[in-house]
Amino acid sequence: WSPDEFLELLPHKVSLSLEGRTVWVRVWKYKVSGVSGFDVPVYFLDTELPENSSWDHEITGQLYGGDAWYRLAQEVVLGIGGVRMLTALGHTSIRKYHLNEGHSAFLAVELLAIFSDEENPLNIVRDHCVFTTHTPVPAGHDVFPADFVTRMIGDVPFVVSELMKTGVLNMTVLGLTLSKYVNGVAQRHGEISRGMFPGYPIDSITNGVHSTSWVGVEWKEVFDKY
Repeated sequence: WSPDEFLELLPHKVSLSLEGRTVWVRVWKYKVSGVSGFDVPVYFLDTELPENSSWDHEITGQLYGGDAWYRLAQEVVLGIGGVRMLTALGHTSIRKYHLNEGHSAFLAVELLAIFSDEENPLNIVRDHCVFTTHTPVPAGHDVFPADFVTRMIGDVPFVVSELMKTGVLNMTVLGLTLSKYVNGVAQRHGEISRGMFPGYPIDSITNGVHSTSWVGVEWKEVFDKY
């Protein structure tokens, strides 16, 4: 499928370093119109650019694909590249970033770099981050060898190196550590998550759907009536 049939290609580009080489990222915009007429932009990151190598072209080629190395590259592009792209797009007054599962936890690492000259960057980053964990089984939480991480992105902040003393970086633990508020997606799931990650205060917000946009017309009429 061709993205330009559904999305608007924006002129903005950002770069980041993977394994010491520069990788460029562009962005596509999709507009979601709410029932009240308010438009929300959804941004899609894309590394399929002529400036990038053939391997880097494929980083955004498929969701949840490839091996651990490929997944790590994806999560660096999402987290670090995502923050840089939002800044390039002019979103410079964001008060809260929502990290949806550990895939985006490098976002908080990029914020640590941004706030590194402040008196207490760790607390500032935590104030900016809200983290949601979804998966109630260990296999659903990405874990990367520590040497993968340092080879991919180079030097890491002190708090990240402390988390990697076990020899791995658990992306969920990274998100938990760098976020002030954390939630599961049901009351029972909150209990399970607190058992999986003891020592972290994990609240719960029950998952749902936006009924006015997800429910068929016939069911809307039933719900409106009853």
